[in-house]
Amino acid sequence: MSRRLDGGDQKAEVPASPAPERTICVELNGSRADLEQGATVADAVEATGADSDRGVAVAVDGEVVPRSEWETTRLEDGQRVEVLRAAQGG
Repeated sequence: MSRRLDGGDQKAEVPASPAPERTICVELNGSRADLEQGATVADAVEATGADSDRGVAVAVDGEVVPRSEWETTRLEDGQRVEVLRAAQGG
């Protein structure tokens, strides 16, 4: 959709502005991160670049979120998310 701007004898078509993106701001591993509204714990894990297959744990506001709930646990603006990766060593 576009809207018309009338300027004297000239008429110009200007594309309509897209709807503003809605985002939430969370603290992800100690840094500010903007995620899409409706983002889940799984989205936060992906945003860190962590390989989510094994050795990853997530806590939201200090509470561990079971892996089985990552896809359905939605994040809210201002939450603190920690994505932890297990490391081998000695």
